[in-house]
Amino acid sequence: MRQLRDNALSLVFGALFVLALAGQSVAGWFENNERLAQHGMPPEAFGAFLTSSEFVVDVAENWQSEFLQFFLFIAATIWFVQRGSPESKKPGDEGPGTDKDQMVGEHAKPDSPSWARARGIRRTIFSNSLLLVMGTVFLLSWLAQSLAGTVVMNSENAEHGQAPISWVEYLGSPDFWNRTLQNWQSEFLAVGAMIALSIFLRQRGSSESKPVGLPHYAAATESE
Repeated sequence: MRQLRDNALSLVFGALFVLALAGQSVAGWFENNERLAQHGMPPEAFGAFLTSSEFVVDVAENWQSEFLQFFLFIAATIWFVQRGSPESKKPGDEGPGTDKDQMVGEHAKPDSPSWARARGIRRTIFSNSLLLVMGTVFLLSWLAQSLAGTVVMNSENAEHGQAPISWVEYLGSPDFWNRTLQNWQSEFLAVGAMIALSIFLRQRGSSESKPVGLPHYAAATESE
């Protein structure tokens, strides 16, 4: 029970992710078979749909925008601040911080991760590991979106008697950038709204909110 309690936040969102992905796969399968029926074609098996470019492109285009959002947000909060927002450091704290602040090298604690006590490239990698992973998943998802999108586009072109296009041509197509930018703009809006609204609004008990009675201009860290 203690393990469940200590990891409840990750477990809840992990379960929500699996349920939402499963729901998307079933809904997408039904929609795809309805489209096939309209064209007088036989239905597709569920397993075949899960490995199809149609399903992959829909999943990948959402994943890449989400991981881009967090990649940019994590990177931006190193150097930029927003007074009063719990999503930001205090003005004056910009930058990567000192070794003492970050508890690395000779300032590491006995229970600090081993790579925090290491020197050279290992410490550099560990110090930037969150950005590296977020950026890598974004790039891989974006690549998957572009490859699967090329297959989908060529399938649609074949239905209309048009010539297939290359992956490079698809990267410059309106379809690719429409799929990409419609997700990016919504992610940037959501992050910007969270940063700005959390200055003036509160949610009691949430770590994403300042204490209810803290002044609007103060950061959450100023209550400590």
